[in-house]
Amino acid sequence: MPDLIFVHYARSGESTSTNKMGMREMQSRVFNERTSKYLLLKAPPASGKSRALMFIALDKLQNQGLKKVIVAVPERSIASSFDSTELKKEGFFADWNVRPENNLCTGGSDKAKVAAFKRFLEGNDLILVCTHATLRFAFDQTDTAKFNDCMVAVDEFHHVSGNEDSRLGELVRGLMTSSNAHLFAMTGSYFRGDGQPVLLPEDEVKFTVVTYNYYEQLNGYDYLKSLGIGYHFYQGRYLSAIGEVLDTSKKTILHIPHVRAGESTKDKHGEVDSILDLIGEFDYTDPLTGLHYIKDKKTGKTIKVADLVDDDPVRRNLVISYLRQMKDADDVDLIIALGMAKEGFDWKYCEHALTVGYRGSLTEVIQIIGRCTRDCVGKTHAQFTNLVAQPDAKEANVAISVNNMLKAITCSLLMEQVLAPVIKFKPKVDGEVTKPGEICVKGLKKPTTERVKKIIAQDINDLKAAILSDESVTKAITGTVDPEVLNKVLIPKVIETKYPHLTNEEREQIRQHVVTDSAIRGAETQIKGDKRFIRMAGQFINIDDLSIDLIDSINPFQRAYEIMSKDVNAPTLKVIQDCIAGTRIQMTDEEAILLFPKIKVFVKEKGREPILTAVDPLEQRMAAALIHIKKRRQERGK
Repeated sequence: MPDLIFVHYARSGESTSTNKMGMREMQSRVFNERTSKYLLLKAPPASGKSRALMFIALDKLQNQGLKKVIVAVPERSIASSFDSTELKKEGFFADWNVRPENNLCTGGSDKAKVAAFKRFLEGNDLILVCTHATLRFAFDQTDTAKFNDCMVAVDEFHHVSGNEDSRLGELVRGLMTSSNAHLFAMTGSYFRGDGQPVLLPEDEVKFTVVTYNYYEQLNGYDYLKSLGIGYHFYQGRYLSAIGEVLDTSKKTILHIPHVRAGESTKDKHGEVDSILDLIGEFDYTDPLTGLHYIKDKKTGKTIKVADLVDDDPVRRNLVISYLRQMKDADDVDLIIALGMAKEGFDWKYCEHALTVGYRGSLTEVIQIIGRCTRDCVGKTHAQFTNLVAQPDAKEANVAISVNNMLKAITCSLLMEQVLAPVIKFKPKVDGEVTKPGEICVKGLKKPTTERVKKIIAQDINDLKAAILSDESVTKAITGTVDPEVLNKVLIPKVIETKYPHLTNEEREQIRQHVVTDSAIRGAETQIKGDKRFIRMAGQFINIDDLSIDLIDSINPFQRAYEIMSKDVNAPTLKVIQDCIAGTRIQMTDEEAILLFPKIKVFVKEKGREPILTAVDPLEQRMAAALIHIKKRRQERGK
């Protein structure tokens, strides 16, 4: 199917060029905030977060009086991003040096790593790199005061949670309350898929936030000029459809579904074998690298495949070691993974990130997309494809399939928002001239407090992620709820949950801006003469005539319904709508049983089933009863 999102970039080179200190644009922006005790960096994959940390950490060690730096990463494979790096030759005042004994992301027991961590705290060395797990274990066994005068950097900070059961979250809070440690938090996405906040509001306000968005990053590349994001819907088993989207001529990372996912066959090794058979004839496995060599039956070319699904520790370590040392585009053609190769995995030649099944959160999607969005000579286009099961009315778990499909589509909508240029919205004032990147909206409330200004400027995409993760919103954006109910009832509830300490007026200011931003950013525009028009609710409207009342009267996420209407067949669309309606219908089994004979008569006379949108109230009720009966049958597996 065609891409839902296709973005062109200017290739300005701004995000990859460096200043006289060897810093990229984003890194310079972070370095300007180097004196902040608590610093949170939100920047996309491949933007240079690891080196930004090095600049900050070395300044704190040499110029701010700190004694030690501890860097924690979620898994060992990411640690190479923080290896010793020569920075002086590019203009910085110091090099980043990690002694081998202070890289705890190697083999060995947890007990040995914790002991090495404690020795580091007591010794004279300056920099240590470890996993989140090692940091947690060591923190539990160490007096928090030992972290005084240290800087603790947490990579992939979205692994932290404000939930009281989160050990990493408790560690962060403990450092903030019981030590003078500085914190540097880095993440390519500040979203979680479980509805939990990354930080509690009272902790988050203590952080200085530096945001570098996806559009800034990709628009400033030298080579990559476009990114496509698409969904391919299938019925049956994904292995029967994967050949339609797996292009062996493209450098690809393929993430197969987790064994607990509905899309999985429950035999992950068998799935890998099936994919290899689909590609062509197996030649051999290199005993030195662990790579499989497959002769492509379409092209005759030999395809080098890295299998990260294999559980054998010896073979897996061979493959991981090989991937860490890759230098050329021809070193590997396809990587098949389950949970690995998402966060921090650097393969700049990757052109296509292909993933099977709905991914649990926008964070996961952003991380997977980030595997293919690195800038590279010869790579002009990057592609993300999600292979998603299409709901079938005959399936017992149709409600789960519908829910996953809706989440996949809303995730694509949010990515569209994330990838689009930032627009500044202001209240319309007669006679005022707008600047490039600004749009004036009649009746739009102006932010009145610094907190609201900060949320609108820095957290708008975080808020959209929370909104689109809300189940009631997900169902409403498919057109089954009046737009004003969505905009004025459902969205405000999400805002109140995310920002409980704001006043009603502050929340309303944020609501208006997030709804306006969602409705306009990424929307189709046209220019006729000196007038600009924007497509809203199926028609083009002069941008000068925009008002908050008009925006509140439309569904800001209308594209979700348009996508489904266009890209799934009519029976599937009806299954989706009936499934959503079924969650709202109030009906007893007794009423449904009483109405069933009338439904059969209706179908015989009319030649169709009753519909919920009928004018006749009785037909509406019969339609509701039929949905209720189908739902009960599915629950009973009949």
